[in-house]
Amino acid sequence: MLETREISALFSLIDDPDQEVFNTVSNRIVHYGRGIIPNLENLWENTLSEEVQSRIEMLIHKLHYNDLTRDFTDWKNNPYHDLLFGSLLVAKFQYPDLATAPVLQELERIRRNVWLELNSFLTALEQANVISSIVYNYYNLKGVEMGYKNPDDFFIHKVIESKKGNALSNGVLYLLLSELLDINVKVINIPRQFILAYFHIDYNPVLDTNPQQKIHFYIDAISGQIFSHKDMEAYFKRISVPIIPFYFKPLTHKRIIQIQIEELAKCFQNPKNQYKYDELMGLSKLLED
Repeated sequence: MLETREISALFSLIDDPDQEVFNTVSNRIVHYGRGIIPNLENLWENTLSEEVQSRIEMLIHKLHYNDLTRDFTDWKNNPYHDLLFGSLLVAKFQYPDLATAPVLQELERIRRNVWLELNSFLTALEQANVISSIVYNYYNLKGVEMGYKNPDDFFIHKVIESKKGNALSNGVLYLLLSELLDINVKVINIPRQFILAYFHIDYNPVLDTNPQQKIHFYIDAISGQIFSHKDMEAYFKRISVPIIPFYFKPLTHKRIIQIQIEELAKCFQNPKNQYKYDELMGLSKLLED
């Protein structure tokens, strides 16, 4: 963006010690939109003060966050909530300049490898075993326990890049591949877990009041391991929760992205990053009906 007199004047006030003055300056700079980011980056490179650099970094973050809020609003209002695009938006919270083309190319490469091993004569279990064999053995995807020290474990591009993720991010990758391959795998609402279920082809979310009866088996996204109905019943017994149909109803893409955002937010529950936690929870609330 061409640096006008007003922009130069605003930049000269970024170091003003009066917080009220800085807030006014900050709001005016943010009003220019993302086009002013290169100017701010140039100012950062030519600034010696760490305090001023920190303020510039916060302004750049605020500009990216405003863009992200608009993108999530558009995604929510679109009748088709594309899961991959939603996951990439989550990643852009931490990586605003994320290049999406390499992610799409690698996802397509994995999809093609799985597709080459599939045929119409395979049973549901055999199809799931093909996906797991390619993804977890050939592709060598690893699972890590759900923790909140490393935000990268939640981002789809980092999972594809590092071949390592938690149940949530691995599960989203598995679900994306299933949808691209027209395989009837869904994420279900099991308490304290992010579990995939392979549904019968005739499952109807409107007519079938007990979705559990339309599930072939369950898949652990951490490892690709298959679980039976008996395994699931044992889990509910262990956590002392009664089995009800609600827990077996597939989650919408919007709800999956909300869960991604809410779990990611837990990585920033500390005084230094509290603003990131608040921003992420704001994005989650934005997606509510």
